[in-house]
Amino acid sequence: MTHQILEFEKPIVALEEKLHQLLDESQRSDIDLSDQINEMRARLIETKEEIYANLTPWQRVQIARHTQRPFMLDYVGHCFDDFLELHGDRHIGDDQSMPGGIARLDGMACVVLGHQKGRDTKENLLRNFGSAHPEGYRKSLRLMRMAEKFNMPIVAFIDTPGAFPGIGAEERNIAEAIAFNLREMMRIKTPIVAVVIGEGGSGGALGIGVADRVLMMENAYYSVISPEGCAAILWKHRKHAPEAAEAMKIAAPDLAELGLIDGVINEPKGGAHQNPESAAAALKGAIAAQIAELTKLDDEELLNQRYEKYRKFGEWTEA
Repeated sequence: MTHQILEFEKPIVALEEKLHQLLDESQRSDIDLSDQINEMRARLIETKEEIYANLTPWQRVQIARHTQRPFMLDYVGHCFDDFLELHGDRHIGDDQSMPGGIARLDGMACVVLGHQKGRDTKENLLRNFGSAHPEGYRKSLRLMRMAEKFNMPIVAFIDTPGAFPGIGAEERNIAEAIAFNLREMMRIKTPIVAVVIGEGGSGGALGIGVADRVLMMENAYYSVISPEGCAAILWKHRKHAPEAAEAMKIAAPDLAELGLIDGVINEPKGGAHQNPESAAAALKGAIAAQIAELTKLDDEELLNQRYEKYRKFGEWTEA
């Protein structure tokens, strides 16, 4: 697969190409170019530091959508053992865009579920580009109730541009499926940890996002609407998506500052796709720490804290 180069990364790519040219020329011509090579390496490091330390919300959105970014099943493979996928919502059928099942996290049995995208056209069609149908949300709730029955914690991976808005999904009550999950997840008597690993789009994300702890990868975003959608409404053109991303405060650092999420998981420089193993290790550590803390609570305290967490959202005072 061709590596996707984002627009703001082009200065880095240009310097990397110049560095390779110097190395090739030095080797081919047997000329000592160590000074130029060291200078180019220093410039490359400095440029990477400057670009990745000052990412805008729109640039983080682009990283969140990167085609080589780790998806839900990638993280499951890195972070969990003995994953057994379970299928079907026991009403209509299965939804490949919302896989889920049983796995072990450091020996602890848990239920893992989430949105799954594809890397090519064939897989994206199978996974419906990560946009779940009603069956996906009903299947996820079935698995969460199973987790409650057997006292297993729940880990939900959020990565969707939004729930599927097609006619079939509307006929099978996509809005009701999501709304039902919102209510029922408030009542589940077992710890729930949700992690936004890429895109966190609207109700499609919230349908599995009511949790005791909501974490975000550093370059993920979580929003009621996509930046392009917001720009089309407010500015009447998608070209204003960068301004919309800035105004909506959809990036992980902004949401953490506003108290809407419980933690930000650091990614390798340039995004999780640059070093998936390192990103997965950080993710696993964060999830394990939250579950260890939540399992100390009894059912009543767990539900009370979950209730208070969401009651606080939207509170404000006039200066």
